[in-house]
Amino acid sequence: MSEINTFATQQNEYIELVAQIMQIRAMGEKPLAYVRTYGCQQNVADSENIKGMLALMGYSFTDTPENADFILFNTCAVREHAEDRVFGNVGAIKSIKKKHPSALVALCGCMMEQKHIAQRIYESFPFVGLVFGTHCLHEFPRLLYQSLLSGKRQFVTGNDDLLVHEGLPKRRDGAFKGWLPIMYGCDNFCSYCIVPYVRGRERSRSSAAILKEAHELIENGCKDITLLGQNVNSYGKGLDENISFSELLRRIDAIDGDYTLRFMTSHPKDCTRELIDTIASSRHISKHLHLPFQSGSNRILKLMNRRYTREKYLEIVNYAKEKIDGLSLTSDIIVGFPGETEEDFSQTLSLIEEVGFTSLFTFIYSKRVGTPAAEMLDPISDEEKSERFQRLLKVQEKIAAERCASMVGTRQRVLFEERAKKEGIINARTSGNIVVEVEADEGLIGSFGTVEITASGNWVLRGRPV
Repeated sequence: MSEINTFATQQNEYIELVAQIMQIRAMGEKPLAYVRTYGCQQNVADSENIKGMLALMGYSFTDTPENADFILFNTCAVREHAEDRVFGNVGAIKSIKKKHPSALVALCGCMMEQKHIAQRIYESFPFVGLVFGTHCLHEFPRLLYQSLLSGKRQFVTGNDDLLVHEGLPKRRDGAFKGWLPIMYGCDNFCSYCIVPYVRGRERSRSSAAILKEAHELIENGCKDITLLGQNVNSYGKGLDENISFSELLRRIDAIDGDYTLRFMTSHPKDCTRELIDTIASSRHISKHLHLPFQSGSNRILKLMNRRYTREKYLEIVNYAKEKIDGLSLTSDIIVGFPGETEEDFSQTLSLIEEVGFTSLFTFIYSKRVGTPAAEMLDPISDEEKSERFQRLLKVQEKIAAERCASMVGTRQRVLFEERAKKEGIINARTSGNIVVEVEADEGLIGSFGTVEITASGNWVLRGRPV
């Protein structure tokens, strides 16, 4: 059973000590921190906690590392490309460290929980002074203090205590969009996935802590809240209270306010009719369901250890389409999993055409050291994988374009999110998670409004305020 540990009682002393050290060591009037985040929304949420702690230590923040006293990369291990980017960008910090020897360079996140990666960092990047894994986030003030005080390199990973550490401060990146973690870790062990090894086993936050944070977000004007978990459908594991993810959604949805509630990621094997009914009857829950299917072939799904079939997936999707008016479906797909045949791939294409997804997140299989799939025979050439990937994109592009075109002339409630690159254009987002380019005043950013869809592209809509 997961226990709950309180951050404040353990780390406040170290926060004060770091603040005292940095008053003396800062290159400017105030110490500056540069935090760069790679990967998923959970990493973004973790970085918000880290920045919350840094702020309590007296740090201000900069968007460039050149004059920073503390440089941190929060890393992602899900795909090789993300790892390569981290190595390249960390290597570029070497010249900054030479110019400012007192600057402390740190790495954290999922990559650091892989022994071979941590060893490579230790041997190849001697200017990196602090490394800590995903399980050490709550100990960051102590680790930073020890690094600053001793001047010695600190490498701390792999100490998963299976606890939920509440009370971590947070410095949110957005004023009206908020990430709200509800659980951590994963018990699924899909054969291609490194997440259970670097994020640990599943443990849930108490519903009281989640509801308290949700209330705070809404009271502070947050318009778009996303619940986070490696598999949100498993919420409730290890808790003393008897509560499901569907019940948690209902309790948050009952909070008064003008906001949209989203969640990710939802595993098909645990996606219940109760969950779909909850979405359908809700006041605030987005009519968007992200349900990764990864492959349309039952043979490949078994090799992936996904624990559902193509038929089961379609049963869930068809029920969701029946119950949720205007449902927008998105998914993840892996192309070129070890041993995937042309027949397996054709079944993936046919499932895409049968479902009619709004959009897809598509990836060519990336071998992850330490996972079962990394040991499987993989006779498919990189050229063949790339060719399949391009064919899949063309199929989905046609479906997405037709879906977007069908929305022309409709009126959609949107959240105006940000200024677009085009002059005078604001990017807005529908409940179904589709971007709408709107010619409107920037004063609308951060508010809801209605737009009429006037045109469509392959992936985005264009509209005008009503």
